[in-house]
Amino acid sequence: MLSELEKNSWLSDKRFTEQFIYSKKNKFGIKKIAYELKLKGVDDQIISHAIDSIRSEEFLLAQEIWKKKFKDLPNSNEEKAKQTRFLQGRGIDPFIIQKILSGKSFEYI
Repeated sequence: MLSELEKNSWLSDKRFTEQFIYSKKNKFGIKKIAYELKLKGVDDQIISHAIDSIRSEEFLLAQEIWKKKFKDLPNSNEEKAKQTRFLQGRGIDPFIIQKILSGKSFEYI
């Protein structure tokens, strides 16, 4: 039965991965999404390919996650630490966190 579902593309790790990323990319960073997919048993190649498809959006997605929680840049070291911990918990790359909290724009390399 499972092989028939896979044959008809009704059961597919690739489709699952695409849908999972679509549903989580506005809440979590790439690192956390990749980790969750790995926990669910998705093949590393499928994860890598799917993550690459949203990598160019990574900064903007992370910035939106930050804006939903915090409206302003941190004014103190304590506030910066709080915002940093929040973003790290969401699986945002440290380089991107630094750019967001510094208020600088991001040039994707």
